[in-house]
Amino acid sequence: MAHDHRSHGAGAHDHSHGHGAGHMHGSTDKKRVLIAACLTAGFMVAEALGGLLTGSLALLADAGHMLADAIALGLAWYAFHLAGRPATGRLTYGFARVKTLVAYTNGIAIFVIALWIVYEAWGRLMHPAPVLGGPMLVVAVAGLLVNIASFLVLHGGDREGLNMRGAILHVLGDLLGSAAAIVAALIILATGWTPIDPILSVLVSLLILSTAWSLMREAAHVLLEGVPASLDRDLIAKDIEGAVKGVREVHHMHVWSLDGTSNMATLHACLNDGVDPHVAVSAIKKRLAAKHGIDHATVEPEFGLCSDSHDGHDHRHDHDHAHDAPPDRRHYH
Repeated sequence: MAHDHRSHGAGAHDHSHGHGAGHMHGSTDKKRVLIAACLTAGFMVAEALGGLLTGSLALLADAGHMLADAIALGLAWYAFHLAGRPATGRLTYGFARVKTLVAYTNGIAIFVIALWIVYEAWGRLMHPAPVLGGPMLVVAVAGLLVNIASFLVLHGGDREGLNMRGAILHVLGDLLGSAAAIVAALIILATGWTPIDPILSVLVSLLILSTAWSLMREAAHVLLEGVPASLDRDLIAKDIEGAVKGVREVHHMHVWSLDGTSNMATLHACLNDGVDPHVAVSAIKKRLAAKHGIDHATVEPEFGLCSDSHDGHDHRHDHDHAHDAPPDRRHYH
């Protein structure tokens, strides 16, 4: 397969992709996640001991959240660490997608923790246990302060990235858990009604579950290389056909996101006779970047019948990547 790279000179394949700004974001987010992981892990031990001493499920549930979250934040930090590594011959896109994989894993972890809390809460409602409201309140307030600090550290990062959003979701769950524990402690101190402890634990779990499901669904969409929610592949194809001079038709178009923020595309552009393919490819790439936020695109210019056509079928938006193309095909990257 012949690869024509002459179009590089015309700016047809810009490798910069804003990596400078992205690297700065990644480096800052990496530090933020590490700080939050240390804060979470440090207080998790104190909260677990507090839960055991006071008999509070709300504290134990929040400590369970914080244990999983400390691990999840550690994984998120490691994902940022891996994402900074250069691409290899085997991993040609690098390690950026590890962040999305970790975000999906975090969503699953939140589901498991929430279900465990619901199970424990049911047991507590069936067999109420004594709870020491005073010590519980002290530990819960301290936990809330730590979680607020972690949340503020993470909230200043890039909230568009799935990995950072997963990390924020974990800390938000801890924050809600601490708030629920405070409310439960105050009610127990005022009325002595201990069932409020497991009831609030379940309510917090249900709140977190809905957000976790949204995160998992979006991360799965990225991993399945679905078209980003902000983009419409067919409208983009029509836009190129209408806006770029000399383009008769766009087909075999694929649009996906590498990590939830970096959008990419591949397409075949059928050109009118006499059109300079280098100029057309450059114009298509510029249009994709300026109008649709797609900074990395691979465009294959064609004249006449598409080289991937079989038996006259219309392959306008066929999803066959057609890697086994005739040897005389040229790809402009």
